[in-house]
Amino acid sequence: MSQSFQPPQRTLMGPGPSDVHPRILEAMGKPTIGHLDPAFIGMMDSMKALIQYAFQTNNELTFCVSAPGSAGMESCFVNLLEPGDKAIVCVNGVFGMRMLENVTRCGAKAVRVDDAWGTPVSPDKLEQALQDNPDAKLVAFVHAETSTGVRSDAAALCKLASDHNCLSIVDCVTSLGGIAVELDAQLPDSLLLPRDSWEPVHAWA
Repeated sequence: MSQSFQPPQRTLMGPGPSDVHPRILEAMGKPTIGHLDPAFIGMMDSMKALIQYAFQTNNELTFCVSAPGSAGMESCFVNLLEPGDKAIVCVNGVFGMRMLENVTRCGAKAVRVDDAWGTPVSPDKLEQALQDNPDAKLVAFVHAETSTGVRSDAAALCKLASDHNCLSIVDCVTSLGGIAVELDAQLPDSLLLPRDSWEPVHAWA
């Protein structure tokens, strides 16, 4: 007869999954309610307010998705790109490569802007790519590349994208909570992924 699984105690030091606070584990043991229950809707509104605070945004189209961070990333691309669209993807590590894969899977054309691993995305290279591709629909990059920890200047990169009438998809899995992410003030026209890769968050401005 099989026995109940008893997971060992671990200290998780990566960007995700991460250790769960005992208060959260206790909450997970509480009774289940339906997604249309007024109490559930109230809880979601509370979560939305906290997410807006984390992203420093007042935008109403802020919500969470219960899925791994990669699913959050994919949802950004599949909702913004159609076959034949063009997207500029800045690659300076593993997760820039993952963004590139999402673009090609959508049937869109990816314009790749490379920087060496361990170095930030070059605004000059991005600006040149935008000038060379005036029909690009969006720019995608990783704020703090998880594979190396290097931070790029999100405000500068998003401004370049906006100046060329492009939206931005910004992966903030590693940065949010450790580096200020001020969506309304610094990152207009941006769609962001969250710090905790197990609870993707989308904030649209």
